[in-house]
Amino acid sequence: MSGAARLALAAAVVVALSGCAAPSWVPLVGKSKRPEAPPPAPPPPPALEVRAPILSRPSVPGDADAIVDRVICVVNSDAVTLFELEEAEAYAIYESKQPPPAGAERVALRDKVLASIVERRLQLQQAEREKIVVDDAEMQEQLDEIQKRLGAKSEVQFEEMVKTQGLTLEGIRKRLREQLLVERIKRRKVSLRISVTEEDIDQYLNANREKLETGLSFEARHILFLPVAGAGEDGWQAARRRAEDVYARVTGGEDFGELAREFSEDTATAKNGGRLGVLKRGELAPDIEKAILRLSPGEHSPPFRSEVGYHLFEVESKETLAGEQLVQARNQIRDILYKQKYDVRLNEWLVEIRSKAIIEMRL
Repeated sequence: MSGAARLALAAAVVVALSGCAAPSWVPLVGKSKRPEAPPPAPPPPPALEVRAPILSRPSVPGDADAIVDRVICVVNSDAVTLFELEEAEAYAIYESKQPPPAGAERVALRDKVLASIVERRLQLQQAEREKIVVDDAEMQEQLDEIQKRLGAKSEVQFEEMVKTQGLTLEGIRKRLREQLLVERIKRRKVSLRISVTEEDIDQYLNANREKLETGLSFEARHILFLPVAGAGEDGWQAARRRAEDVYARVTGGEDFGELAREFSEDTATAKNGGRLGVLKRGELAPDIEKAILRLSPGEHSPPFRSEVGYHLFEVESKETLAGEQLVQARNQIRDILYKQKYDVRLNEWLVEIRSKAIIEMRL
């Protein structure tokens, strides 16, 4: 069937199902009529409406069959036509929710769409060789779900909604069947050939623990010793000596909070025993936070120099990856590692089947 006839028949079926009058651009099929003056050109679609390029033409040229069905690429003796490219391009534009691009951007989009068609065709051919099938009942279940998500009350309304975007229900069925076939061949050739072990998760967890613990809370106190103003390095050394003296008293068993009230030069926290409150990881300066988090609850740090002065730290409590949080973290890691391995295996498989294919571009 020619491209023009196929479009006319598809449009006629849509009209029959919807009960609406045929639009002026639909050619009449199977009827003989006296020549009449051509009808006026239909008004252009609204600016935000995206229509398939082949349906957007106000008239069909005499050599429409050659244009619509011209072979633009051959993949292992399997032809890809200009009609298929334009239909896939229309889907891509519709799914992007953006106005159709023009100029170089349109050319780049077309190249990208054609590359995806070739890749998809290779996978469909592999699915055919593996004798993978999709039954009609599963297809209908998927279509019913799409119809439900779109809010269509009937198949007729669903078909009308599809038609307003310059697409066809048959085109959607074909696209959905191909999608299911591709998913199944990917599962067989990619998904079922990769695994994530507990050892993989342990290695990732150990290498990225700090990053994974971001957002966990901790409570700490500090005692601050400021350098003597205007004394240069001597002022810093004086602050260090004061910190060492108090640290000796802390390790001797004296109460950290009481020493903070007496010696800390951080006026905002000294009266509260040096308490910094409940903090989330990532809230403090990295060097200070690292010095605190290397401690266990109840431990104290030796004098630590920051940009402000010398500190003594005490950790009161600290959340760690344990219990349910650890379970969630390991599940997230499993997903991350699975995706990484999946992407690598998928790329290897695509390179493999492409290297064995004969692809001839004619566009």
